[in-house]
Parts: sequence; C-alpha cells; structure tokens
Amino acid sequence: MNKALGATHAPLTKVVKDALREQIVSGHYASGARLVEKRISEDLGVSRMPVREALRELAAEGLVTIEPRRGASVSLLSDGQKHELIEVRATLEALNAKLAARRQDPEQLAELRAVLELGDDMIAAGDMAAIHDRNDAFHEALARAGGNSVLQEIMQSLRDKTSMLFVAEDMEAVRESWKQHADILRAVIAGDGELAALLAARHVYAAGGLPPGS
Repeated sequence: MNKALGATHAPLTKVVKDALREQIVSGHYASGARLVEKRISEDLGVSRMPVREALRELAAEGLVTIEPRRGASVSLLSDGQKHELIEVRATLEALNAKLAARRQDPEQLAELRAVLELGDDMIAAGDMAAIHDRNDAFHEALARAGGNSVLQEIMQSLRDKTSMLFVAEDMEAVRESWKQHADILRAVIAGDGELAALLAARHVYAAGGLPPGS
C-alpha cells in the first residue's frame, strides 16, 4: 500500500499521526499489528522522524504500544478493557444525545440530516470505505449538536480509542447501524431526550457486540 501524503500546511507529525490513526481505527492495522517506522515512512512518503514522533503521540493516546527492542504495535485490549471502553462511550453518547434533543440547534440538526442522507446514498452504492467516514461524520456532528465543549473533547478522545472496536464487517451490519443513526436523529429532532439517550446507548452496545447495559 502506498498512501503518500499530498501537499498540506499542517505540521508533518500531525499529518502522519492523523493518517496512522485513520488506518488503525478503520482496521487497516489490526490490534497487535506491528507498526514499522521504515515501512510507514515509505508508504506515506516522509522521513522516519515524523513517523517516530507520531507513534509516540499515538502511544500517549493509548492507540499504540511501544516496547523496548520490539518497537511499536497497535495496542491490544483485553475483553475487560473493551467492555469498560464501550460502557463509558455508551454513557457519554447517551448524555450527548439527550443534550442535543434539549438544545434543538437548527443548523446542527440540518447538518445531521445532510450527513444521514449522504450516508444513505453511499450504502445504496455499497461503498464500505466511504460509509466508514460518514459514520465518523455523524457522531462528530451529533457531538456538536449537544453543544457541550468539554463533553465533545472527552468523546473525541474516546472515539479514537474505541473506533477499532466498531468496524462493521458486512453491508448488512452497516445498514443496521445506519438505521440506528436515523432512529437517534428522529428522537433528537422530536425533542425526546430520554428516547434519544436510550437509542444512543443501545447503538454503542450493539456496535460493540454487547447486550445493552451489560
């Protein structure tokens, strides 16, 4: 794979880090996979220094593990850690959905509708890679609709750590997940905070393969 980075004005370490994070959370690099500096630098068309710095920063976020003599690899999560991450994310997504339903920001709701409609088109086209991006866009737009900047920051960090747990493997799973997005949005638009919270929490548990509230 060659993913040479195009022209950008962002600091190179940040660009490399964002590229690696996307490859990790999308499942390109599986849990436990080795992250070899030389190979990554060649794939991205950069020197090894920004790759090394990016790996260190991702290690600080918990996505990467760096061990002496072995180097970097995608962090492995125990079943208990996965359960805890899903539990916390479900709780925060529920709170945020409730806030979005109370706040009723017209601009943010319009953005959510647009994201949902574009996702419908991508599902119809069977574009798995594009729908992964739209999934992230939906959750980011819903976070903005909640209007709580502290909660947004916490949720973004948690999404980075949990996204690799939620990679859908087939279109049927994608369709079901997207239907759940539509249900959440309908509850938010209706101003039903309790229902929006319930559906948001169920969505996270379902995506993580756990029974609600387990």
